[in-house]
Amino acid sequence: MINHKHLIKKIKIQKIYGGQANPSPPIGPILGSSGVNIMEFCKQYNNKTKEWKGELCPVIISLYQDKSFSFIIKQPPVSIQLLNLIDKKKGSKESNRDKIGTISMDKIKIIANNKIKDMNCYSIKSAISMIIGTAKSMGIDIM
Repeated sequence: MINHKHLIKKIKIQKIYGGQANPSPPIGPILGSSGVNIMEFCKQYNNKTKEWKGELCPVIISLYQDKSFSFIIKQPPVSIQLLNLIDKKKGSKESNRDKIGTISMDKIKIIANNKIKDMNCYSIKSAISMIIGTAKSMGIDIM
């Protein structure tokens, strides 16, 4: 007989950095109130994200009735990836007037290939289109 775990809760943490999870806020209070073993989560998360140390790596944690958990690490948000490529901290306040940088179509395609599994689109063409829209809204030109 197969024993299926009963899922009781899904927790999304957006502001968590690769290789730097620790029990302090926001992680500790979110996980502690749900009954997740905080230190075990931090250890597993840091181990899986050590090559992305310091990069934003959102996570979705599935909590089961027996207090065990599993998690899926998502790619950093498109806006963060774009800003990292042009070495800026934030987008333009007036994206139609003040341009903050330029990015090549090849880099857009790389981001699309990495991020497509996290996006709600089914073709690489639509993923590229969404990323171009994000870039333009941030004041980034595409060459």
